Formats: sequence, structure tokens, C-alpha cells
Amino acid sequence: MSDSERHGAKAAMSRRVTLVGAALNLLMAVAKVAIGYLGRSQSLVADGIHSFSDLLSDAMVLFASHHAQHAPDEDHPYGHQRFETIATFVLSLVLVLTGLGIAWDALERVFGDEPPWHPQPWTIWVAVASILINEGLFWYTRWAADQVESDLLRANAWHHRSDAISSVIVVIGIAGTLLGYPFADAIAAILVALMILYIAWDLGWNSMQELADQGLDEDKIDEIRRVILAVPGVESIHMLRTRRAAGKAYVDVHVLVPPWLSVSEGHRIGDAVAERLLEEVDEVTDVTVHIDPEDDEKAPPCRGLPLREQALERLHERWREIPCANDIRRIVLHYLSGRIDVDVFLPLHCFPGEEAAAEFRRRLEEAAGEPFGLVRVYYG
Repeated sequence: MSDSERHGAKAAMSRRVTLVGAALNLLMAVAKVAIGYLGRSQSLVADGIHSFSDLLSDAMVLFASHHAQHAPDEDHPYGHQRFETIATFVLSLVLVLTGLGIAWDALERVFGDEPPWHPQPWTIWVAVASILINEGLFWYTRWAADQVESDLLRANAWHHRSDAISSVIVVIGIAGTLLGYPFADAIAAILVALMILYIAWDLGWNSMQELADQGLDEDKIDEIRRVILAVPGVESIHMLRTRRAAGKAYVDVHVLVPPWLSVSEGHRIGDAVAERLLEEVDEVTDVTVHIDPEDDEKAPPCRGLPLREQALERLHERWREIPCANDIRRIVLHYLSGRIDVDVFLPLHCFPGEEAAAEFRRRLEEAAGEPFGLVRVYYG
């Protein structure tokens, strides 16, 4: 399945699950607020307001899933998955305001002059129905989130679970009031508010970390290291960086390979690293591999050394008086340890014999001077 097909399937699943949740949340929200008000249960009204916040959550999921499915473009070269992260963060802010409003109203009834509400016995059955419906929505939405690997759907699933738990608190609060504890219902409303604030903190903190490019956890990084080091040709790795975006992971890594490899072989090793990570690490969907001939965190830097055109001009100028230097067929430059090592390829008729060849190589190396280092000569 192509990336566009996967995005389309993910968006379709998100829409279907979210619309089911939205329809049930709308029914529960209206029922809980209306029956809670008529039945004088403050905790049930608070729970109904919580359900209305779920409707906003569902709207954000629909908005995010619609935009996140779009392929990368000029303005968003890494794709649009962060729409999910932004929507999750906005949802957390809405939940904070909702929780604070519920808590403030309940605290006024506990400590203020207004007497607490005394719920009617039949209000408890609405709360029981809410528990069953929200628990069903939790399992359905979590299953869908696992199918399409959506963190926003997972967050919405736990939001349904929080609704079920808040309804349990409502049942306890109503029952406590009916048993002769007049503030039990108001205290239950405060507990619902605290739970909403906790969920808001959890969602908001995680989404902020993702927006700040937080890396993967240590176990996942260790797994990535093991996969990379198992690729033939990889000697070591350094500067391994990871980040998340809406359930996906991006990896940037510098891979050390033998310095004498050809450019194409080094490139092939880099491709193999990316292929292995995409196949074997579930979360990873994008890999950037930088091939290093040496550990540039430890070796002297090659910054400022002349590039090929300028380097060859210097060598030809410094070697022009050396016999056979004009017959050089090819020069390979190796930028290593803050200098340039040089491989020189000459035709076989230029080979002067073993002893003379060593002297010829030494003359080339001395004449090359700085910033050149070792000179090797090949005949054939």
C-alpha cells in the first residue's frame, strides 16, 4: 500500500470512528445536562459538559485527520502529520478551561452561600448508561487507533475512558447524596473536574514535547542502533537523532564506513540502513543517512580544505617538474583527519622499478606539501 493509500485509509477510519463517537457524545451530553438539571444533580451536569467537550474533541479529530492525510508539498515538505499534534494540544487547552469551570462552580456550592443540589434517584441511571456507552466507545476507538497508528485517536479513546470513569464518580456522588451526605454530589463534580485537568495536562505535555521535537525513548533508540549496526559495511554510528510526529518517527543518523569505499558503495550502505529501519522498526517512517569515512566528532575537521578543482590545480603546479607527472590518468582525493590524502594512477610504462618507484612516490608527497598528506601511486 502506498503512502497516499495509507493516509487515505487512516483518514477514513478516523472519520468513521469519530462520527460514531460524536453522535453518541451528543446524545449523552444533551441527556446528562438536561436530566442533571431537572433532577438537580450537579455532578451529572458537569459530566454532561464534559461530554460536550468530547464533541469539540471529535471535531478536532475530523479536522486533523482531514489535513494530516495530505501528501508533502512545498510548504510542508515533511507532510502534514503535525496537524494531529496541534489538534491534541488545542484539545488539552479546552479541557483545562472545562475542568476549571466545573471545579469553580462546584467549589462555590460547597463553600459558598448557595445550598448544594439534591439529586433525584432516577438520575443515577443516566450515569450508569453513560458508563456503559463510554466504555464501549473506548474499546472501539482504541482498536481503530491501533489499526491506523494514530496518537490522536488513542488520545480520543482515553478521553472516552475518562468519561466512563467520571460517570462512575457521578454514580458515587449521587448515591452518597441520596444516602444522606449533602455535599457528595458537589464533591463528585470537583473530582470529575480534577480528572479532566489531569487528562488535559497529560495530553498537553505530550503534544508540547512532540512539537519541541522530543526524541524516542531509550529502548527504541537502542533498537534502532542494533538494526543499523547489523548492516554489513557499517563500522559505527554517531549523531543519532530521532523525533516524533503524530505516531511516526523520523531518524537522522551519521554512519561510519571504511574510508576507501567508493561513493556508490557508501551510498548503497546508506540505502540499506534506511531499508532495514523502515522494515524492522514499526514507528520509523522516514530515515536520513549521512555516510562518514571517519568519526568527525573525534577526527580533526576538514573544514576549509580546498575542493577538488583547486586541489588539483595546486598538485599540477607543484608536480609539473617531476617526470611522468604529466602522464597521471586519475587522481582520487581522500579528505581525512584534517588533510587530503592522494591516490595517483599512472600507466604501466611509467613504472620505474621497485626502488625508483618508492623514491618517485616520496618526491610526489614532498612536492605536494600542505594541506596534502599521504600520497599513494598505482600503476596499470
